[in-house]
Amino acid sequence: MVEIRDLSLTYAGAAQPSVAGVSLTVAQGEFVTLLGPSGCGKTSTLRSVAGLERPSGGAIAIAGVTVFDGAGGIEVPTHARDISMVFQSYAVWPHMTVGENVAFPLEIARVPRDEVRRRVDEVLRLVGLQALVARSATQLSGGQQQRVAIARALVRRAAVMLLDEPLSNLDAKLREQMRVELRQLIKTVGLTALYVTHDQEEALMLSDRIALMNAGRLVETGAPAQLYLAPRTLFGATFLGAAEVFAVRRVDGDRVETEAGELTLADAPPRLSHIAIRPEAIVARQGDTTARANQWRGALTGVVFSGRQQQLAVTLACGRRVHVLAPPTRPYRVGESITIELPSERLMPLVDDAAPVHAPTELQP
Repeated sequence: MVEIRDLSLTYAGAAQPSVAGVSLTVAQGEFVTLLGPSGCGKTSTLRSVAGLERPSGGAIAIAGVTVFDGAGGIEVPTHARDISMVFQSYAVWPHMTVGENVAFPLEIARVPRDEVRRRVDEVLRLVGLQALVARSATQLSGGQQQRVAIARALVRRAAVMLLDEPLSNLDAKLREQMRVELRQLIKTVGLTALYVTHDQEEALMLSDRIALMNAGRLVETGAPAQLYLAPRTLFGATFLGAAEVFAVRRVDGDRVETEAGELTLADAPPRLSHIAIRPEAIVARQGDTTARANQWRGALTGVVFSGRQQQLAVTLACGRRVHVLAPPTRPYRVGESITIELPSERLMPLVDDAAPVHAPTELQP
């Protein structure tokens, strides 16, 4: 439904491109999220698809229709593209009722009045606002206003829905609730969605596939579980969740020498530059255990209890501190001897993607 080919965009006066050679396809009914830090080019990519920015080069097609082609001189205006949009701000008309807000795009398109009423009633039922059809938009909560914005986008029945951080203005509890509702709604309707966020948890919960961006480039794409459990790049491992990352010094068959010690790893890629592991995948054993492959000894230098888990800081003999997530029920004491095991099947071999590395999410202490 969406095909982006070698898209580039450089703003006037900018030294570097905001989008640099991005290519991405979104299949019919697929929910794809553009994820990355601020300034990575994800919103510029979305706005280019919407026709709100004029790319410097490349091509974009929506539902099989080319809407932009830099080489061919094609540029279809926003209103003529088969899209609907939901913005970060709710953009709800304050002088209109809920029903009037949702009906507005249909009235602009001169849809017959009976059809407008039927379609407005249908989408308000979907978003749970049917009882508020006559209420003024100014009397709605933030969550209700966002539902109105989503209903207004749904009522157009466009080929593709574009969403630019639509939940970022909601408080944490409501945002979590709306994530679940939004995914269920889009899947129920069978929409094709391209979504922008910088929130990793939001991307993991909502997406069929995540397109991870950094410094204007598409770094890697994949299903949420794939990108979290088996990223290919250094940036992918450090941006999407917490990770302990070790620089590789030498590879000898299945033995890899890292800055913190030796690890055994099957099928190491030829360009292996780092090895990473998620803190929850590391096993912490109290005391000095019998030395085995992928085990390192250290001392417990910090413990933080957070309810569902304990965050352990283990300082190895080499001076490197490693963070481990452990069950909340086992007692730990600062200063005791700890042996950590890094299971080979949970190790993530990485290549340096030559892009700026995002600072890993730090655990405490």
